[in-house]
Amino acid sequence: MGNLKVALLLFTLDLCLFSQLGSAQLRQNYYADICPNVETIVRNAVTAKFQQTFVTVPATLRLFFHDCIVQGCDASVIVASTPTNTAEKDHPDNISLAGDGFDTVIRAKAAVDAVPQCTNKVSCADILAMATRDVIALAGGPSYAVELGRLDGLSSVASSVEGKLPKPSFNVDQLNSIFAANGLSQTDMIALSAAHTLGFSHCNCFADRIYNFKPGTPVDPTLNKTYAAQLQESCPKNVDPSIAISIDPITPQTFDNQYFKNLQQGMGLFSSDQSLFVDSRSRPTVNEWANNSEAFKQAFVTAITKLGRVRIKTGTNGNIRQDCGILN
Repeated sequence: MGNLKVALLLFTLDLCLFSQLGSAQLRQNYYADICPNVETIVRNAVTAKFQQTFVTVPATLRLFFHDCIVQGCDASVIVASTPTNTAEKDHPDNISLAGDGFDTVIRAKAAVDAVPQCTNKVSCADILAMATRDVIALAGGPSYAVELGRLDGLSSVASSVEGKLPKPSFNVDQLNSIFAANGLSQTDMIALSAAHTLGFSHCNCFADRIYNFKPGTPVDPTLNKTYAAQLQESCPKNVDPSIAISIDPITPQTFDNQYFKNLQQGMGLFSSDQSLFVDSRSRPTVNEWANNSEAFKQAFVTAITKLGRVRIKTGTNGNIRQDCGILN
């Protein structure tokens, strides 16, 4: 009986160790012996795409967030729908994802697979993680050592997106809830929200703040009045819903801490943005990072690294797709 107890204890310890190794599989230089130049190959492909259009930057960054926050960082958001399955990318919350983000990953995957040693050896999920790091740097943001070793997911279903992504109308409690469900703190949430220092938004995402806030108060009082008037000029009532404006009106093509300075001035485009300054729990962090760019960038690297670890697929839970848009 004693030997049986020892065997069971060792088996339990093995399971625990296996679990820990599974969650800790990500590491820097993961492909050193598999595809040694993979990061250079991806960076070159991303840079070429960036030189064609700046939209590459916010589109890729947003694609990474929308991927990781739903089913984990497994490139399931890139999978195309089929006649028998509506995939994640076609859920209403993902319809606005810009095609340039998808194209960036597809081009980088093609460049990697064109190298015989690397063919079908690098996951789409890892390529998306590398591309995200690269677009941030191209926009003037921090460069960092990206952790690799993810496998691609085995499924992509639109229904899995429901309730997983933050909405422009969210308050701090709602934002914290979404991020906490993914092991991310309030500090991480504020740092990742600053991705809105880049990119665009369609007018319908914030129209309720400048026209129909509430009876007797058509404009959200937390909005800077001059900024609200500018938004009304850019987005008149009944405007074409395809019209889009920069989320950061000051430095829309630079990854910087201007986002936080905007919040201090009542110039957060979405309610979810401005809530970070309105709420006394998050305001001190906004003020700190508005005054300290390096502290913000360090916090962002920490947060996006943690985001990249969310529910990664390993072992039999994933594979490496030959085509990022098609499940193997």
